[in-house]
Amino acid sequence: MNTTTSHTNNATIDARRIAATPRGVGIGFPIYAQRALNAEIWDVEGRRYIDFGSGIAVLNTGHRHPRIVQAIQAQLECFTHTAYQVVPYESVVRLAERLNALTPGTHAKKTAFFTTGVEAVENAIKIARAHTRRPGVIALSGAFHGRTYMGMALTGKVAPYKQGFGPFPGSIFHVPAPAALHGVSVDDSLRAIQQLFKCDIEPTQVAAIIVEPIQGEGGFYVMPTEFLRALRQLCDQHGIVLIADEIQTGFGRTGRLFAMEHHGVLPDLMTMAKSLAGGVPLSAVCGRAEIMDAPAPGGLGGTYAGHALAIASAHAVLDVIEDEQLCARAERLGQTLKTRLNALRATVPQIADVRGLGAMVAMEFAQADGTPDTEFTKQVIHRAQAAGLLLLSCGVYGNVIRFLFPLTIEDAVLDEGLAILARALQA
Repeated sequence: MNTTTSHTNNATIDARRIAATPRGVGIGFPIYAQRALNAEIWDVEGRRYIDFGSGIAVLNTGHRHPRIVQAIQAQLECFTHTAYQVVPYESVVRLAERLNALTPGTHAKKTAFFTTGVEAVENAIKIARAHTRRPGVIALSGAFHGRTYMGMALTGKVAPYKQGFGPFPGSIFHVPAPAALHGVSVDDSLRAIQQLFKCDIEPTQVAAIIVEPIQGEGGFYVMPTEFLRALRQLCDQHGIVLIADEIQTGFGRTGRLFAMEHHGVLPDLMTMAKSLAGGVPLSAVCGRAEIMDAPAPGGLGGTYAGHALAIASAHAVLDVIEDEQLCARAERLGQTLKTRLNALRATVPQIADVRGLGAMVAMEFAQADGTPDTEFTKQVIHRAQAAGLLLLSCGVYGNVIRFLFPLTIEDAVLDEGLAILARALQA
């Protein structure tokens, strides 16, 4: 029996979605994609949208970049799956070698591949615990590290990620993330860690501190260099593994291949995913060779870990980033964006802050008394969608719009999107 039905319209498909899939899988926009190219998406009704979300930072190289499509097609002609742990293939080894060379630091490194971002996070914790023989992990308030149980435990945001799902794995601790806009200084955060050492867990029982160089879901707060340097010193002092979660910040988004390069601070382990493979599921943990080798053979892996199609795509992504100089382009696009957003502050008093590195930029909204303005944020996103622009929110209060357009976006399309945004803000 053929159960496939033809495309009708967004409303009809959305009604089917509600009937057939659980409400826990929320969607941002009730529009259904039919095709996409670079920074544009067309829905099943033929309507065009400018994509400023890139599938949540997955498409730094845009929708269907020709070189990525070609790489995947070439791999399809060879094989799709063998399970790397059963019958390996050279392309995985070569990608590991490339990432070992491209990530910050000249020390000996090794890379392991997985499928999703949260798998990379979970395995980084496993590796740190195996290396240190310690249980404790420290994360930050506002952090997002995924939706598995360890991912949720590490995530510093309750709604909607943790509601109704406890209890969570133990030995996970949170300290406030520094955010000057909200009155949390670097010293406040560091004092909270010392307080943790006095009240909850001794430092010799802490395996790892995990930090996003720029908080993604948490609101695009850039971690101060002073804070990251202090964490590095703290980890060195107590034998703690420093994990940089570069899942959203990686692969040119911030104007460098990785955000930690802005700070000159070397993490021991780095997690990456999202734009690593340009839309095909792939994640990785890269780090110091002696730490990466702590788990015994068989302790790491996964059925789809290092999937052949994703590995082929990732090689093409790295080529495109280099050949099209996307790190430099991210700097230029980000500067254009911040200039335009700051110019709007004169006529949009709700804009409380514009911040970011490279093309990882956010705009935060607040009421006159400083209270987060969640409702205004929703209105801007709704107005923009109605005019053909897709925007993503973030932040603990949902009062931040984050800009994640492809780094390959055409200048004319960027200008068109920013003009829609300006009208949505000033409506």
